[in-house]
Amino acid sequence: MKTFKIEGGHQLKGSIQPQGAKNEALQILCAVLLSPEKITIHNITDIIDVNKLISLLDNLGVKIEKLAKGSYSFQADNINLEYLESAEFKKDGRGLRGSIMIVGPLLTRFGKGYIPKPGGDKIGRRRLDTHFEGFIKLGAKFRYNREDHFYGVEADKLKGAYMLLDEASVTGTANIVMAAVMAEGTTTIYNAACEPYLQQLCKMLNRMGANIKGVGSNMLIIEGVDALGGTEHTMLPDMIEIGSWIGLAAMTKSELTIKNVSWDDLGQIPDVFRKLGITLERRGDDIFIPEHKEGYEIQNYIDGSILTVSDAPWPGFTPDLLSIVLVVATQARGCVLVHQKMFESRLFFVDKLIDMGAKIILCDPHRATVIGHDFESNLKSTTMTSPDIRAGISLLIAALSAEGTSTIHNIEQIDRGYENIDERLRAIGAKIERV
Repeated sequence: MKTFKIEGGHQLKGSIQPQGAKNEALQILCAVLLSPEKITIHNITDIIDVNKLISLLDNLGVKIEKLAKGSYSFQADNINLEYLESAEFKKDGRGLRGSIMIVGPLLTRFGKGYIPKPGGDKIGRRRLDTHFEGFIKLGAKFRYNREDHFYGVEADKLKGAYMLLDEASVTGTANIVMAAVMAEGTTTIYNAACEPYLQQLCKMLNRMGANIKGVGSNMLIIEGVDALGGTEHTMLPDMIEIGSWIGLAAMTKSELTIKNVSWDDLGQIPDVFRKLGITLERRGDDIFIPEHKEGYEIQNYIDGSILTVSDAPWPGFTPDLLSIVLVVATQARGCVLVHQKMFESRLFFVDKLIDMGAKIILCDPHRATVIGHDFESNLKSTTMTSPDIRAGISLLIAALSAEGTSTIHNIEQIDRGYENIDERLRAIGAKIERV
């Protein structure tokens, strides 16, 4: 198990470039299975979860060529479907939640798709019903082997259908869209996810020859086509990483510039951090965060009641940044209620922040009240273990702002979502060592 040692209390300075979006990559990479023609993808981040998916595609028989850092070509013209029923696939698929999104492309192109129950973060229940109910409505037969937790769907030919999703699941919507693009007839998906990464997937599929209307809305209308061709695609920057750097700058009272953030795709993220009192300046397509010498003050609501920051499907605030908001609030002037609606185990890392001296009341598994220190007393260094990607980066930010030297174990969880994070932090002045 690898470890970070962090000497906290240092101001950082300079600029940092966000990596390509992890959550977009997991969708886009699965979409290469839809066509036998070559697809070139740029700005692919070099992290564990994405590399696992590329390796899985390689094992499936996709021809993969690395063209440059972050740029690859993929050609799925000779897929090995026998791999899907192998012991190796059952092991590979379990290690990555994003692997579920290979099912839709395989089902629509080859008539069958299988996946073992996928892994990922331990942040509560993350059910797959939306995916498979969508496939069933398109005409697929579903089976589940309880002994080895293996899912399967099969169909001779998918047929378009109307469906109202029971939740606006991003991965569920992506999977159903990829299945529907070559189904016979018209598919209407209502209560579809509409976040920027899903929009990116739909735009890429349309360039490949798909016919998807309503991109960016919660109703997608898809006219099935017979086949898809090749294309070229560039990933958006990772909005979760951008939010992480905003929080890091505020907590360490640092002057930072976050480069090429694609402002128009950030939604509510800048405004939520402004409500926490953090100053953000738009400079072209960059975010400039000045040194917060006097700290930052949380804005209450107009009637004086306590600010609540909660997550919701896009265009609501992303759940992946609530842990960052919670950490940032520990040094603000004022109080905030953080309400994590979508996952019931994501706030359980707050005990580690309390050990560091933070004033946090965990009301229940979904809500935490944070009483800010206003930098009158700094967080104290400690030894901790990263439970998941987003809690891990939050603990890292806390450690970089704390007095003394902290140790974070199980940093593989952080590496799953953040590319070469220690090197990039050292480049702006952080004292962090990988052990």
